[in-house]
Amino acid sequence: MIEMRGLTKRYGSFTAVDSIDLTVPQGELFGFLGPNGAGKTTTLRMIAGILQPTAGSVRIGGLDIAADPVGAKTKLGFIPDRPFIYEKLTGAEFLRFVAGLFGQAGADVEHRARELMALFDLEEWRDELVESYSHGMRQKLIVSSAFVHRPDVIVVDEPHVGLDPKSIKILRDLFKEYTRRGHTIMMSTHTLEAAESLCDRIAIIHAGRIAACGTMDELRAGAASGGRGLEEIFLKLTGQNAARDLMDVLDA
Repeated sequence: MIEMRGLTKRYGSFTAVDSIDLTVPQGELFGFLGPNGAGKTTTLRMIAGILQPTAGSVRIGGLDIAADPVGAKTKLGFIPDRPFIYEKLTGAEFLRFVAGLFGQAGADVEHRARELMALFDLEEWRDELVESYSHGMRQKLIVSSAFVHRPDVIVVDEPHVGLDPKSIKILRDLFKEYTRRGHTIMMSTHTLEAAESLCDRIAIIHAGRIAACGTMDELRAGAASGGRGLEEIFLKLTGQNAARDLMDVLDA
């Protein structure tokens, strides 16, 4: 479970995230959407403990990440929007290193790492240095590292970047199965089709505030959009009119 209460991040006079209250329960695949600069990545980094909030709190599995950062982070896996990996490690060494950060080692970890690398077609590269990996391969390794210690909660920022269609399908199936088994995933993405088809509930953030939150039916009702899809709801709630903007550009 993820709980945010009054979560706020300011940079001087600019408020990037403004008093967010959200709860993502156990076993839910939760979508977190918004336009560029809305505060998505800032929020996810505060949940992961990378950024310190200006105000408010985050609890992971009941543990306050400020009061008990080590305990809270042992329950967490994080997939960032830009993969960072130690390039002088092999893929297998990197997964072993990440598992070790969470106090896990031995045959179970080795077996889990092999399974994850095989799932994402990285098995033949397991003993190659990461510096030789393509961007997509690095992304798949980062995804694998978030699952290797079997955390209760996984926070994901733009998981599809750099992945080929086969890997995207595998990742979506993995997300669905992981939450089916009682784990929690909070995912930020610009791929609205993926959010609509995958997520149990969705929150839309705009200018640092939650504009709407709920199931697709609840979002439709709140946006008075009838049977429309997520794209129309998103554009309506974030005040964007792509057709009008396009005509303005072409007429300029």
